Amino acid sequence: MDDNVFDAIDDTIHAKARLGIMSLLAVHGTCDFKFLKTELGLTEGNLGNHIRVLEEAGYIQVEKTFVGKRPKTICTPSDTGIRMFRQYIQGLERIIRMTQQQAPANEDD
Repeated sequence: MDDNVFDAIDDTIHAKARLGIMSLLAVHGTCDFKFLKTELGLTEGNLGNHIRVLEEAGYIQVEKTFVGKRPKTICTPSDTGIRMFRQYIQGLERIIRMTQQQAPANEDD
């Protein structure tokens, strides 16, 4: 077994909501708060907290603007965020391959 197979599993991304955010940003490039909230089924507070964690890690850039009098939050993945997300996905793929190659045969005890 590769000793480092789990090193690519970044705890910052691994949380379900943050994985969802990074996945949507990887696909769409830029997403606004409302889109992320709807797609992920999160509350505003929960989504806001996860966005803050990703922003503090340098994985996303957050722009807060106004459309008329309404605030609008726009999230964009940073180069670091895209690199870390790809590394995370590659790590998951390695784990999947490892388990498929080394899965024990079903034996009756």
